[in-house]
Amino acid sequence: MSVSTWLIIIIVVFIAAFLFIAIYWGIRAHRNRIAAGREDLVGRTASVEVALEPKGIVLVDGERWTAVIENGSAEPEEEVIVSKVEGLRLIVTKKNK
Repeated sequence: MSVSTWLIIIIVVFIAAFLFIAIYWGIRAHRNRIAAGREDLVGRTASVEVALEPKGIVLVDGERWTAVIENGSAEPEEEVIVSKVEGLRLIVTKKNK
């Protein structure tokens, strides 16, 4: 009973191709920027839904967040910028026009 040389070659080629693809995807995944989470929110523009006096609600990419404005107040429809994230609360500042 013997194993065909061609069968061994085909299996080795498939294993090598699989390893190459897996390593390539792994390296590419590590190079990508974080696309979710608190790191992604800082610097984003949010729209005020409930007046910030200093606490209210803002809308960031369709999600409602409780927010506190650092200085002053903001009315609904105004835009603010997320400067910090503390748990589930955003700290925002007024957007300069």
